[in-house]
Amino acid sequence: MTAKLSIRSALLGATCAMLLTGCAGGRDNGPNDLAYVARDVESLYAAARERLDRGDLTMAAGLFDEVERQHPYSPWARRAQLMSAFSYYAARDYTRSIQSASRFLSIHPGNRDAPYAYYLIAMCYYEQISDIERDQAITLQALAALNEIVRRYPETAYADDARLKIDLVNDHLAGKEMEIGRFYERTGQWLAAQLRFRNVVDDYQTTSHTPEALYRLTETSLALGLPEEAQRYSAVLGANYPGNEWYEKAYELMEDHAPERVGG
Repeated sequence: MTAKLSIRSALLGATCAMLLTGCAGGRDNGPNDLAYVARDVESLYAAARERLDRGDLTMAAGLFDEVERQHPYSPWARRAQLMSAFSYYAARDYTRSIQSASRFLSIHPGNRDAPYAYYLIAMCYYEQISDIERDQAITLQALAALNEIVRRYPETAYADDARLKIDLVNDHLAGKEMEIGRFYERTGQWLAAQLRFRNVVDDYQTTSHTPEALYRLTETSLALGLPEEAQRYSAVLGANYPGNEWYEKAYELMEDHAPERVGG
C-alpha cells in the first residue's frame, strides 16, 4: 500500500524533481533546516521533495508545511498540503497526516486529488486498528472513513480498495463482539452474551464469525431454558452453513436438547 502511495506522490511532485542550487535541502543539519528563512517557492518545494526522496520524512513534511506557510496563495501550496499529508503518513505520524489532508479538503474540496486525500485519512485510521482485546474506537473511525470514500467516489480505485478493507474491518469488529460475548457466556451472563452474538448475526452477517455466533446463540438459548429458540438458531445455522464445524456441534447439542425432549 505504501508503494502505491509513493507512486502517487511522485506523480504529484514530478514537475519539481530537481533540487535547485543554494537550497537548504542538501544539508544534513537536521532541524535547523526548518528555521525560518524566506525562500522562493520552487526552491522550498524542491527541498521538501529531496528530503522525501531521501527518506527524511519528518523533515520533508515540515518543509512542505513551510511551502504553504510562506507561499499560501501559490499553486505550489496546494500540492504541498497533500505532500505534507503523505510525508506524515509515511512517517507514521497519523495525527498530523489527518490534519494536513483535512486542511487540504477544507480548502480544495472539489480538487481532482480530493479522493486521494480522503484515502490518506482512511489509511491513517486503518493502520492504527488494534487487536480485538483493546478499545475499537479507532476501528469505527476507519470504517467511517472507508465508507466515505465509497460513498463519494464509488467508481475509483480508491473505492475498490476501500471495499476490501471494509470487509476486513467488519470482520475485526465482529471478532470484538464475539470476544465480549464469550466472556459473558463463561461467566453465566446469558442475556448479555446473547446481545453480543445477535449483534454479529444482525450487523456482521457476512463475516467469518457468523457460524460461531449462531452456535453460541443456540447454547445460550438452551441455558436460558428456551429450547425452541435454540432449535431456530440451529436450523438457521444448518441452512446457511451445512458443512460447517459449528453446525456439527450445534446438531450434537440439539440431539440432547431437542424441544420435544425438554421437560419430558
